[in-house]
Amino acid sequence: MLAVSLLVCATCWSVSSGEGSYMARALRLMSETPLIDGHNDLPWQLRKQFNNQLDKVDLNTLETTHTNIPKIKTGRLGAQFWSAYVPCESQYKDAIRQTLEQIDVIHRVCQKYPNTFMLATSSQDIVEAFSHNKTASLIGVEGGHSIDSSLGTLRTLYHLGVRYMTLTHSCNTPWADNWLVDTGSEPSQHNGLSPFGKRLIVEMNRMGMLIDLSHVTVSVMQQVLDMSKAPVIFSHSSAFTVCPHKRNVPDEILKRVNETGGIVMVNFYNDYVTCSHKATLANVADHFDHIRKVAGAGIIGFGGDYDGVARLPEGLEDVSKVPHLVAELLRRGWSDLEVKATLGNNLLRVLKRAEENAGGSHRACKLAHTAT
Repeated sequence: MLAVSLLVCATCWSVSSGEGSYMARALRLMSETPLIDGHNDLPWQLRKQFNNQLDKVDLNTLETTHTNIPKIKTGRLGAQFWSAYVPCESQYKDAIRQTLEQIDVIHRVCQKYPNTFMLATSSQDIVEAFSHNKTASLIGVEGGHSIDSSLGTLRTLYHLGVRYMTLTHSCNTPWADNWLVDTGSEPSQHNGLSPFGKRLIVEMNRMGMLIDLSHVTVSVMQQVLDMSKAPVIFSHSSAFTVCPHKRNVPDEILKRVNETGGIVMVNFYNDYVTCSHKATLANVADHFDHIRKVAGAGIIGFGGDYDGVARLPEGLEDVSKVPHLVAELLRRGWSDLEVKATLGNNLLRVLKRAEENAGGSHRACKLAHTAT
């Protein structure tokens, strides 16, 4: 009996020790490479709960969100694309004003908590913030309705620090179809992109603004992949084969993202993870495994969608839990190189490529101007 007890204890210690070693390795890798998350809706929660009045909230003690400063520190969040989201109901009304207010609140959060956040607009800024132990704070606009079909507005948003735009949210714009078209619940208006939509892709490439294909139809995905001169991103989408939800990415698109050097940042929302209301951390890791199998670890990132969803997996309930997912990937046999690519190196590569592509366009424009 004593021998059996000792064997059980030894087994428990071995399992615990093994799990601890994966976590220690995960934390070491996260200290060397910034965890870059593609999508967090904390700015929307600040609007909903506090009407963007930052004097009424303290991010050090806030407990009604998935994200606060202690959770960010525990989760080793190196860089975050904060979502400047406004609802589809604002389209044709005051979408631009509301979007500007969301961009403004992101800037003000960085100003209010300078020891935690650093506003970032480039790949170099991310590296610099990480070296100072701060969370690089980038801005993504979630939904093309935010520009009111105006390239001038798009350019203005870039000047305000926006570095990606999701082409649609859950509504068609006058120039692009959204994912609900693929469910049959909405009619296609453009068979993907309109001529203006294609002009917008060219302009985003020229500026160096990342094109985000989360929320669009497969037709839009294909058209953008055909024409974009820079790699694209999916800021918060998972694998369709694992969970056949139309917000997820089919295998043929995963392969094209690999061919074009882009990135798919895995979403943690239960409905996109298991196509049901319940999910676990292991289910999320299954999406990472599938994408790696189909298209390689070089196209994968993290796109938690924290504070934008109602249900999160057991084990990934808030931003602080992400290191547990990194440890799970290591337990499944991912190499240090693969994990570091997924943590942040893939996104840094994509952003650098977009910057380089824009740099070439700007140089060509400058030379043409000089010639005239």
